[in-house]
Amino acid sequence: MVMVPNSQGALVPPSRENALHSILSMEPRLYGLADIDLEFIANIDSSDITPEIWDQLASTIASAYPRYDGFVILHGTDTMAYTASAVTFALRNLGKPVIFTGAQISGHRIESDARRNLVNAVRVASMDIAGVFLLVGERILLGVRSTKISHSKLNAFASFNWPRIGEVGRAIQLIREVTPKSGQPLQLECGFAVDIAVLSLAPGMPASVLDHLLEHGIKGIVLNAYGTGNIPHVYMSSLERSRQKKIPIVIRTQCPEGSTQMSVYATGEKALSCGAIEGFDMSLEAAVTKLMWALKRGKTIEEIKAIMHTNYAGEINR
Repeated sequence: MVMVPNSQGALVPPSRENALHSILSMEPRLYGLADIDLEFIANIDSSDITPEIWDQLASTIASAYPRYDGFVILHGTDTMAYTASAVTFALRNLGKPVIFTGAQISGHRIESDARRNLVNAVRVASMDIAGVFLLVGERILLGVRSTKISHSKLNAFASFNWPRIGEVGRAIQLIREVTPKSGQPLQLECGFAVDIAVLSLAPGMPASVLDHLLEHGIKGIVLNAYGTGNIPHVYMSSLERSRQKKIPIVIRTQCPEGSTQMSVYATGEKALSCGAIEGFDMSLEAAVTKLMWALKRGKTIEEIKAIMHTNYAGEINR
């Protein structure tokens, strides 16, 4: 949202002072919508985001929670869906809105979408809703169901297996019923394991690729399989080895839409018998961050499986 070009024309984060100035001067009338305070967490390219910053964001919201009616998080779009999912899991019993937004075109450009997204995010954060949401362009999405689908279009995010929460037009319209604000106490559950890997199957890819991950300190794997969660038979010994080593493997479908149904075909059924955890219809971002979160809370594969199959905030529909 506030990236600026360097001497070679490539976009880089500005200094802390310049970043805050850019946000404050983007739309002076913003303060007519709400009483706003700014909190600086980090100013980095979002490709450099880490679980430590997810914890900082969640902890900052938890600390300020009694004093504010809603929160807006300005975030680079590349990893925004990952952070929105992670913060969702870290903020249990959330009774207020947390709105993620950013810009496809940096704020220093006259054609930028930054101002519009910022204003609309503040408007949504002022509404009587509770949960973590993502607003970029005209779409309001459930944070834990969001996926970035375009690097150039202003409607850069979609929610394939979950309907939009709302739309931004001349007015803000909520399409789906959402939880209203509540006074329930917020429960902060930070902590994400970092030693995980994401692997997508391709025809002919040897099982040794998966074996290599299992032998080099990986604590969990998200495996993007074919169709309903089908896995070539050559991988079954690797799945069995992962169970013996107590390394959970979560199986997703490579299809943008739809859910795993691993018992439909013999290959998927065999993978389940080897200890694989079915991912059902979770987005990649939700599956990755939830596995990272689960690894900090479950000691056995069965405990991690129970966490992965629990619907905490609408992220999974079994």
